[in-house]
Amino acid sequence: MKKLVLSLLFAVQAVCAFAQQTASVTAKVVDSKSQKPLQNVTATLEGNAATVQTNAEGVFVFASVAPGSHEVTISTTGYVAQTFTIEVQEGQALDLGVVNFEEDITTEQQLSLITITDNDLGDDNSGSENTAGLLQASRDTYQQAAAFNWGMARYRVRGLDNEYGTTMINGVTMNKLYDGRPQWSNWGGLNDATRNQEFTMGSAPSDYTFGNILGTQEINTRASIYRPGARVSFSGANTSYDWRMMATYASGLQADGWAYTISASRRWAQEGYFEGSDYSANSFFASVEKKINDKHSLNFTSIYAQNSRGKNSPNTQEVINLRGEDYNSYWGWQNGKKRNSRDKDVEEPIFMLSHYWTISDKTSLNTNVAYQFGSIGNTRLDFQDVKNPDPTYYGNLPSYYLSFYENQNVAPEQFLPGGLGGNFVGNSPENLALAQSNLNSFMANPQINWDYMYQVNTVPVTDANNQEIGRAPGVSKYVLYEDRTDDKTFTANTILRSQLADNIILNAGATYRNLKSHNFQNLLDLMGGAYYMDIDPFFAGSQGQSDLNNPGRQVGVGDTFGYNYNLLANTIDAFAQFKFSYSKVDFYGALNYSRSEYQRDGLYRNGIYPTNSFGKSQKVSFDNPGAKAGITYKIDGRNSIVANGIYMSKAPTLRNTFPNARLNNNIVDGIDSEDIMGGDISYVVRAPRLKARLTGFYNLIQNATETSFFFAEGVVEGETTGDTNAFIAETVTDIDKKMMGGELGLEYQVTSTIKVMASAAYGQYTYDNNPNVFINNDAFASDELGVGGQAAILNYGPAALKDYKLPGMPQQAYSIGLEYRDPKYWWIGANANYLANNYIDVSALLRTSNFLTDNTLGIGYPEATESRTRELLKQERFDEIYLVNLQGGKSWKVKQNIIGFFASVNNVFDVRYKTGGFEQARNASYRTLNQDVSSGNPSFGPRYFYGYGRTFFVNLYINF
Repeated sequence: MKKLVLSLLFAVQAVCAFAQQTASVTAKVVDSKSQKPLQNVTATLEGNAATVQTNAEGVFVFASVAPGSHEVTISTTGYVAQTFTIEVQEGQALDLGVVNFEEDITTEQQLSLITITDNDLGDDNSGSENTAGLLQASRDTYQQAAAFNWGMARYRVRGLDNEYGTTMINGVTMNKLYDGRPQWSNWGGLNDATRNQEFTMGSAPSDYTFGNILGTQEINTRASIYRPGARVSFSGANTSYDWRMMATYASGLQADGWAYTISASRRWAQEGYFEGSDYSANSFFASVEKKINDKHSLNFTSIYAQNSRGKNSPNTQEVINLRGEDYNSYWGWQNGKKRNSRDKDVEEPIFMLSHYWTISDKTSLNTNVAYQFGSIGNTRLDFQDVKNPDPTYYGNLPSYYLSFYENQNVAPEQFLPGGLGGNFVGNSPENLALAQSNLNSFMANPQINWDYMYQVNTVPVTDANNQEIGRAPGVSKYVLYEDRTDDKTFTANTILRSQLADNIILNAGATYRNLKSHNFQNLLDLMGGAYYMDIDPFFAGSQGQSDLNNPGRQVGVGDTFGYNYNLLANTIDAFAQFKFSYSKVDFYGALNYSRSEYQRDGLYRNGIYPTNSFGKSQKVSFDNPGAKAGITYKIDGRNSIVANGIYMSKAPTLRNTFPNARLNNNIVDGIDSEDIMGGDISYVVRAPRLKARLTGFYNLIQNATETSFFFAEGVVEGETTGDTNAFIAETVTDIDKKMMGGELGLEYQVTSTIKVMASAAYGQYTYDNNPNVFINNDAFASDELGVGGQAAILNYGPAALKDYKLPGMPQQAYSIGLEYRDPKYWWIGANANYLANNYIDVSALLRTSNFLTDNTLGIGYPEATESRTRELLKQERFDEIYLVNLQGGKSWKVKQNIIGFFASVNNVFDVRYKTGGFEQARNASYRTLNQDVSSGNPSFGPRYFYGYGRTFFVNLYINF
């Protein structure tokens, strides 16, 4: 008994001593203009990572804080985060008073970030967009620069495609199973509804997923977290679209437990920045939540975003010299209106039901069920036994005759002194005249001739005197169709968060995804004709039949033709993560396991692959483990060192598993998962005036597979003969990529009104080995060569890609900016940017041994020299880019309403620059490429993409 009394006395003494040593800290957070309290604002005590949120009155309270100096950071979406240094006295409560929160201008900047680009042309119906880090912007200064300032030049964070990042809505992964990328258009135009976001950088820990090496972006659409009120905005721009209207209303959580948020927008342009690039998009969002009791809440989210936009063509330098950087070959005049032949149409609604269960004060479980369906279509022209309607088709351009050679396959002793082989006749009077004729025709008629195609598709109707009195539908030679994908994706997941102890947090989750993807050609327009033949005109007899089960089909509008198949996928994913927080050190560790199963189900028995196209393919599966860990060492309340490391494997995408899914069941031979290793280390400063991060990183991706598709005229193991066209699937396997470099983001508050920002990125992103190249050429598929056309897959061996630069993004980027924010609620900012070391996408086929082999003679090209080969295969580096951007805005309080104005001008000095490009593989041999280049007027030079010149964005909004 005596021992029990003594123990109780010691316990009471310890509690009293602790009570004397700690104190409470409280504050009220309000909107600086309306002075309304802000709910769900997060306050973090940096020393021990303690976190609280404001209540309905905008008040937060830290119940017990140790005496001494502390850093408190207060943040919420849509407002500028604030950091305070506080001094806590022993046993004395500290009231910080009223904290005025100013609207974060990056919210308005993100509204102006509308430069969605086609890194992939989308013609293979990839279904999603590579937007070079688009929307991957947080309050981190470097990430803001990467998105807002460098994104227009297709800058990629750490040189990574966005398939290496994870985009989520309410914890549900939105990356497509087909190619691993998110389809941004699925929620485009709903910026107000998707502004509640959390970001992680690289492999840093996320509460929702194991993630990848680029980072995670979590969009939260829970209705109760939106600030109550309405917002209406109207915008004008001169980029993808001209005009936009958007309206949003949030009820907040009502006394009866209901909350809802709705948002809608309309964006449109008869013609965007590039010629003939029309744009039309309608978006709607609704989120409804019912708080059943203190432990359970249900939320239903629906998103509908329909988008249709005309594409712009990549062009050769010859075409750019003739027509300029804004020229677009995809459109033509019809009935007085511009009509684009290459539209991308997206319509994939999302429905999501979420259950939030507060199991205890320290444990919560979020379970989601999501269903997404709809279609993505990429339109293009098809034609049979008539000339190519593309005005930039090589036979329609002057270079076709100016680069002409005769007698290409001559004996070695007949080589010209220049070592070209054959006789150059591009400067002969006959060819000069023909080139001039092509030039005159192209300059006079640079666009698609819709009227001509309609005329070809009809036949004359004559009277008794054999006089034409009209035209009637005939057999269509030209049609407009779409490469169509109809996806049905079901997702179920659950995410657990539990505070196991004061300094230990467990995050865990499991996800199941099921995809049925129907892929087919859908005929849209017979263009005046009566029907179209469902055949491949480049193959005779039964080989030309799209479906041997239904030969000789005549198809009309709305019919499926050409190819028709399903892709089936099932994936499971589970992760567990532990985070530990201590006064000087935080660290975490996470494990992950996923399994992916893929299968193709052919609905047509293709004539080229009669035994390898109809029915289900072999099922292929991949098991992928992963592990990552990281540590934060807190030097003091303002300085810290952060390190992260990851090893994981990643299943290949559906796109890269089936190399020619349109026509057969082939699976890439020996395909396996990617191995991914990465790490970074950062020095971070977070002080009231200075915020900075300096990071070094290293990422290695091994055993990757990439598939690309292109039409080629007579490609036969590197030789080009005749005009026999074939649809080529090029698969490059065992690719290793290395990405290393450094990042700097710095922000300094010079005065209460002036802020300076600086960002820098220096990277070296290269191929790290010589991968293998396989070509699937339908021209080689026959029963004589192999059962079911297996021999159509030709192994070209290794491609000498090691140390070539990874393409499509600047590898260096620098930015410096200045911002002035006036106490009377107007602000202006400017930044200057320099981007360099952007390289063209090289052709792997050109860098195989086949390039130097004359397959007609079975020997190497005698005229080929090492120096000339290096010159021909040197990777093109694009010019450096200098961009200056301006932004500004003003807001007014009118009674209880806020009226605001935002404007930006990007690329003030109207710099025209290449954002990317790719080599054409048409000339796949030394001799043909050397001849084409040496003529001075190459017919098959690289094709280039251009960025916007000077653009503007203006937005007027009202909050009430």
